[in-house]
Amino acid sequence: MSDTITYETSGTCCKLMQVEIENGIIKDVNFRGGCSGNLAGIRALVKGRSVDEVINTLSGIPCGMKDTSCPDQLAKCLAEYKTKSKQTV
Repeated sequence: MSDTITYETSGTCCKLMQVEIENGIIKDVNFRGGCSGNLAGIRALVKGRSVDEVINTLSGIPCGMKDTSCPDQLAKCLAEYKTKSKQTV
């Protein structure tokens, strides 16, 4: 099963994320806005990893004085995806 999800972030420089997931594995992620170098690093690190692993690794990471960050928003995106995909099964 392959899904592409689009997620509007909150509280970060990145405003939009698009994530491709196949059988629970992240195939690709793209970001609109934000720090290009950091987001390219996040993209490289999460590709090929399971949704659960990325949620567990990135949840709760702050950015400076903010309560959230681009990695944390990606974790929230994936958690929302998991919740919605369970409801449609």
